Amino acid sequence: MTAKQEAMRVAILAHSQVALFELGCATELFCLSRPETEGLYSGEVVTFAKTVPAASGGLSLQCRQIERLMGYDLLVIPNWPTERLPRDAYVARVHQAVTEFAAAGRQILTFCSGAFLPAELGLLAGRKATTHWRFAESFRQRFPDVEYVGDVLYVWHDQLACAAGSSAAIDLGIEFLRRTYGFELANAIARRLVMAPHRQGGQSQFIETPVAKRPDYFASALDWALANLQGSFTVDDWATQAHLSRRSFDRKFRHSMGASPKEWLIQQRLRLVQKSLESGELTVDGAAQMAGFESSTTLRHHFRRIFGISPSQYRRQFSGVAGSSAVSNRARRIAGRVGKGLEVDAPG
Repeated sequence: MTAKQEAMRVAILAHSQVALFELGCATELFCLSRPETEGLYSGEVVTFAKTVPAASGGLSLQCRQIERLMGYDLLVIPNWPTERLPRDAYVARVHQAVTEFAAAGRQILTFCSGAFLPAELGLLAGRKATTHWRFAESFRQRFPDVEYVGDVLYVWHDQLACAAGSSAAIDLGIEFLRRTYGFELANAIARRLVMAPHRQGGQSQFIETPVAKRPDYFASALDWALANLQGSFTVDDWATQAHLSRRSFDRKFRHSMGASPKEWLIQQRLRLVQKSLESGELTVDGAAQMAGFESSTTLRHHFRRIFGISPSQYRRQFSGVAGSSAVSNRARRIAGRVGKGLEVDAPG
């Protein structure tokens, strides 16, 4: 960050039904002071209510009362009531402020049922969005003009991003930090939270299911593949690790991961390349070899296909960016199109 660039200001919206877990995720990510984030951003919990919000358990929240959001750069909505609220003066203030904020093109992150608020305002019309699987049917019925996506941890569309339920809030928050400040900062925050900086899969992994009676060889096969990305192995080798025939493996993989085995491997290898190029440690040829691509030509083909930019251009834009906010908006969008969420930006 240069001396002229101010720290990003983050508003975390509280209300009378605010969920403490998601609120805690937001404050942990954006309000807690850390050496790694000093001078980069600062957050505070705000409310449009005239009285002190009372959260679950009878806990009262002392937070800043505001009338507008335009003094902030990022809005985090930890949750929002899933039922339709009466259009009173309080709701009108919230709706007006969030609409104004979105119209200015500023970033909004929603956690869990927080997606209901921008959906009410028509901000998600014609777009993909997600929320906690428990609210999926209600969300679909209330907002038929929004394309609900169930089996993802988050959905990112330009300046609007929605996380699924509960802990997926942290996944989205870390992804935002990675896009904005680079891998190094995101990984540092993830280590502080004692969690993986990149979590695989979607909500279907966490919906109530019986405990498997037999070992989950499929999950073990995924771990095996991630540990061997730099090597050369075939999908047939991978299916053997999962104790499945090739046909059964392909079918189960598409059902579980939403992609073919080959495409998923390409995505994971591209994530390794992204990190390497951002650090500036390797050339494009070196990154291709490190990530297990057959050649740098193969890497360049897939990199441009997914990101709409060459690896060399990406390296020039991102090299040395960790810990800095001086990243172009286009580069921020490019940075996250592969991974655990759903990215719906268009290239460029």
